[in-house]
Amino acid sequence: MAVLMDGKQLAKKIRYNLRTECDELKKKGIKPKLAVIMVGNDNASKIYVKNKSKACQEVGIEFEEFLLDEDTTQEKLENLIEKLNQNEDVHGILLQSPIPKKLDINRAFEKISPSKDVDGFNPVNVGKLALNKDTFISCTPYGIMKMFEEYNIDLAGKHAVIVGRSNIVGKPLIQCILNKNATVTICHSKTKNLSKHTIEADVLVSAIGKPNFITADMVKDNSIVIDVGINRTEDGKIVGDVDFENVEKKTSYITPVPGGVGPMTIAMLINNVIKAAKTSKNLNE
Repeated sequence: MAVLMDGKQLAKKIRYNLRTECDELKKKGIKPKLAVIMVGNDNASKIYVKNKSKACQEVGIEFEEFLLDEDTTQEKLENLIEKLNQNEDVHGILLQSPIPKKLDINRAFEKISPSKDVDGFNPVNVGKLALNKDTFISCTPYGIMKMFEEYNIDLAGKHAVIVGRSNIVGKPLIQCILNKNATVTICHSKTKNLSKHTIEADVLVSAIGKPNFITADMVKDNSIVIDVGINRTEDGKIVGDVDFENVEKKTSYITPVPGGVGPMTIAMLINNVIKAAKTSKNLNE
């Protein structure tokens, strides 16, 4: 029977510890603060931002939201980022994606100061991760690594297959897993014979956003399956990329959807804000 990797419980434990850290910082006169920029009216983004606000409140982090219109210019967006970079009261800056297509999100990420880049998307932090240096790691991959840690899963020597090559999950996760001495294969929409690769995975991570795409015949016996997908079916049910019911029977460890990777993403964002607040005063050990 597969071990269910409970991200909800682990995230709760992490947030509890972070609250203690936040209280300690406040005693030293440091009030951790996160600034979130949202451009346009994407409904999913509104929910994500609300959840981030709630988590910050729970831990004791100050939260400020900056809403920009759909027709905002690149210059306006970058000016706001620069203003937040200069503001010493703000420790973390997050640009909620997606943003309108006419804007260049990568250029905006480059403008966020590496020391406030709690989402880990500034090229400086991406480069540091590739070099296995201490840095801000993109929150979803970081959350996945924390789950491996919590369940004492040693990745050294294992063959990890990641399905999905986004800048948010797939690419940073390659580096994280590689840094733990696993052998990594990355698959994507142009990969031929996908199941030929997935069936060889000791660790299979799916981050493509297609409901129940990974089926039992694509999965190796006793493998570890991490489902990053969050998909809404026609009847409103939230499901992952993995056909959980059938795949679970073949695995040694598996993450559920919801309640797996999702809660960990926000917990790691909170962790990064606390880290940024400490770094601002050189308090990191």
